[in-house]
Amino acid sequence: MSTVEKISFGQYIRELRENANLPLRRVASELDIDTSTLSKIEKNERNANEQIIDGISKIFHIEKSELKLRYLSDKITYQLLDEDNGLEILKVAEEKIKYQRQQNKK
Repeated sequence: MSTVEKISFGQYIRELRENANLPLRRVASELDIDTSTLSKIEKNERNANEQIIDGISKIFHIEKSELKLRYLSDKITYQLLDEDNGLEILKVAEEKIKYQRQQNKK
């Protein structure tokens, strides 16, 4: 797993913004959200939504699927972080996803 995959969604967004030398207020304005909302997303104090992910994708020319992967993996990680059997839960969930996809093909 690369370092990039290990950082949180919020940290990733902040790095994108800082590497592009864009102030928080400008990116927030382009996303049509308050500066404080974007700041909280960057600090992992608030979740992004589909509209924000789509906007970030456009601003930084990044595939939306990559951003969703980072965002959703964060959500799952934080939900299972304190569970003693978090990795086992992930394995079971993976099998359920495979099963449900097979059922949906029928």
